[in-house]
Amino acid sequence: MYLSHFGLREYPFGITPDTSFIYSADAHQEALNTLLIGLDSGEGFIKITGEVGTGKTLLCRRFLATLRDDQVVAYLPNPMLEPRMLLLAIAEELGLQLLGHDYQFALLKQFNQHLLEMAARGKKVIICIDEAQSMPLESLEALRLLSNLETEKRKLLQVVMFGQPELDEKLNLPAVRQLRQRIVFHYRMPGLKLREAEHYLMHRLRVAGHRDGEVFLPASARLLFRWASGTPRLINILAHKSMLLAYGEGRQRVARGQVALAARDTEGLARPAWWHRW
Repeated sequence: MYLSHFGLREYPFGITPDTSFIYSADAHQEALNTLLIGLDSGEGFIKITGEVGTGKTLLCRRFLATLRDDQVVAYLPNPMLEPRMLLLAIAEELGLQLLGHDYQFALLKQFNQHLLEMAARGKKVIICIDEAQSMPLESLEALRLLSNLETEKRKLLQVVMFGQPELDEKLNLPAVRQLRQRIVFHYRMPGLKLREAEHYLMHRLRVAGHRDGEVFLPASARLLFRWASGTPRLINILAHKSMLLAYGEGRQRVARGQVALAARDTEGLARPAWWHRW
């Protein structure tokens, strides 16, 4: 709708995670460093949590892109599975066809043998779970038991979990306290800072083809940041709507008025006290 108006090749503020638009904010880089250091340690669980829209899935994709040829990953984007199905899903991701045994210990034996074969070939197995807060408690416990598989020297697999703050609440339950003790590295992702949000808007506009990325006036960028509370997904939604409004008025720059109208039309935003005065 507004691509030619703003001189863009593509829409800059989509809500689908797109690695070509990655903006390496301080927190994003710190989270990635935590993942890489934790992976090098070779033991325990690694946990990354953050509120909805803070970029966990994008971080997960960036993390997967860093893996080496000697690292084999089983990626589960939807882990809301009971223990047996969780094991089968992980096995399928690793290219293992488990035989249809009726007993879970037989499946685990076959799975363990496969991991030993991979370890003998110098392969490191990583289980990467997105939306981990949706896992049933029984499956979290099954995951802990799976992490017990080891040789005399090292673990046969390592687990990386990405989830919303509800994952922390679930891990605080007594039933999974043993798993909580195995989390060696963890990081809680915050939102963007004001200066980062301003750079974020310009960065995405430049990637999308804008000549200089200066579409949002400084005051409108600050207002957009306050409405979105620094959450990248909300910034994207508000920025897209604001640009639509500016396009409708024939403007090349987004002003505070367009941001305010976009905020009134967006669900899920906190309504601060100053909004009523505005």
